[in-house]
Amino acid sequence: MAGVVLENVSRVFPGQVAAVRAVSLEVRDREFLVLVGPSGCGKSTTLRLVAGLEELSSGTITIGTRIVNDVPPKDRDIAMVFQNYALYPHLSVYRNMAFGLELREGINSWSWLWRWALPPGRKRAMAQRRYEVAERVQAAARTLGIEKLLERYPRQLSGGERQRVALGRAMVRSPAVFLFDEPLSNLDAKLRVEMRRELKELHRRLQTTMIFVTHDQVEALTLGQRIVVMNEGAIQQVGRPMELYDWPANRFVAGFIGTPAMNFVDGTLVRNSGSRQFRRGGLAVDLGGRRLDQAPSGENLPAVLGVRPEDVRIGGRTISDRERPGSTARGTVRLVESLGDATVVTVSVDEVAVEEREQSEFEVLIKTDARSELRTGDAVSVTVDAGRVHVFDPDTGQNWACPSAVESQSETD
Repeated sequence: MAGVVLENVSRVFPGQVAAVRAVSLEVRDREFLVLVGPSGCGKSTTLRLVAGLEELSSGTITIGTRIVNDVPPKDRDIAMVFQNYALYPHLSVYRNMAFGLELREGINSWSWLWRWALPPGRKRAMAQRRYEVAERVQAAARTLGIEKLLERYPRQLSGGERQRVALGRAMVRSPAVFLFDEPLSNLDAKLRVEMRRELKELHRRLQTTMIFVTHDQVEALTLGQRIVVMNEGAIQQVGRPMELYDWPANRFVAGFIGTPAMNFVDGTLVRNSGSRQFRRGGLAVDLGGRRLDQAPSGENLPAVLGVRPEDVRIGGRTISDRERPGSTARGTVRLVESLGDATVVTVSVDEVAVEEREQSEFEVLIKTDARSELRTGDAVSVTVDAGRVHVFDPDTGQNWACPSAVESQSETD
């Protein structure tokens, strides 16, 4: 087994297009690490740099104890599973799984045809290696539940079966590091859930270092032991799933992690009787229970309040029944969406600017009971759980409520 270390890794394409910008990251031995971010954020390019499929512009990549900057992909002791499976359509499942290993061992079909010209000792050694390859293919097929598919061809398989074959082809090589480039994106929703469970179980069995790329934050939260959130070629935050969910380092991470996305409300951070308070029109959220160590000193600072939909309540009750004065506002239901296990309600919150007396409004998403009887047009009260909110710098996006230990990419657990 082996860890992977990236030190100031960059990839600049012609035209000075920087796909990856000075990325430094340590993937621990036997860890399941997930790279997540929107399309074009540099996560797949980072994975391809580790695989050797892209050329480094600068920086160093180490796998185990070996710097692999100039090592070709076939010699890096890695196995990669691609988004489109990349199976050979003219080869059976068995041949697809065995082909790469046979080629590496020098016992592919062409070599086997000429075995009659070899001395007896070489023939026996070749036969032994072919037997070992067959054993490894059978073992991988048993693990993945595709033993009955070995004689079929890719065109005869479903999407999930093809994905298992691609996984099996990587498994038989027993690599130091597995690389997954959005391998579940072509599967339907039900099959994706099943394959996520199988991947977690596979990691538990193999105890091998795995790096998984996805744009789906649900996959990232369910699969990763640690998650790397990327945007515009740079790392935004590294941490355990719930660490990123509860303590996002900046507004990008806060908005990307979580479904439905976090609510953001522009307003002002003021001091009130020695404590800080967020105000937006008629909404005043007392932040006495939330440390804002990262916030600059001063009065009436522009700020952005962030609150997750499950931390807002309809009807004047907070998630922990710790209602604070001023954290309740009135509003009108604009949209009701049933998710089966929950209901997402869009509420237009009324606000009155005290000095100008101008009526305006802003919208918040609220995740509430699955059997909610709310209807569009209902007048409701909305309460924010002040102990669960975040406050962001409107310019830099920094989370002023995030502890500095978490903000610095959570490299120590």
